[in-house]
Amino acid sequence: MATSEDLVADGAAAGAARRRPPVLRGQGPAVAVLAGGGALGATARYGAGLLWTTGPSAFPWTTLLVNVAGCAVIGVFLVVVTEGRPAHPLLRPFFGTGVLGGFTTFSTYAVDVRRLLEEGRPGPAVGYLGLTLVAAMAAVWAAAAVTRRLLARGARRPV
Repeated sequence: MATSEDLVADGAAAGAARRRPPVLRGQGPAVAVLAGGGALGATARYGAGLLWTTGPSAFPWTTLLVNVAGCAVIGVFLVVVTEGRPAHPLLRPFFGTGVLGGFTTFSTYAVDVRRLLEEGRPGPAVGYLGLTLVAAMAAVWAAAAVTRRLLARGARRPV
């Protein structure tokens, strides 16, 4: 049987649960810049697809090039904002996650691999799968390495 102390404790716990701040309180600016950046990145990716169209049965070069270019920019960007000058706190969600996340299109990459397999072209599908992975990782690494060298060279120059 519940005692009056148990009822008071249960009531206090329920009241505390009702007073907890919402999970997203204070996150409005980050969510807004992320959404805006994502819209810009996705629009740029769509534009790239219009400029460099790939036929329905062709190798998906446009998606490959967009992903590799986006990964190179990610390498430059992350070195600059983490090892270079201090950046505004909303820059990373806007550009790093929003713009570049919207621009790179790894979901289309997966759909392209599936399409190639469904067309009975396992060689190009596996080649595309591996080439994208290797080229994207190499682009991030190379861009980050070059950016680090440029930042170090700039730091050594007398002012």
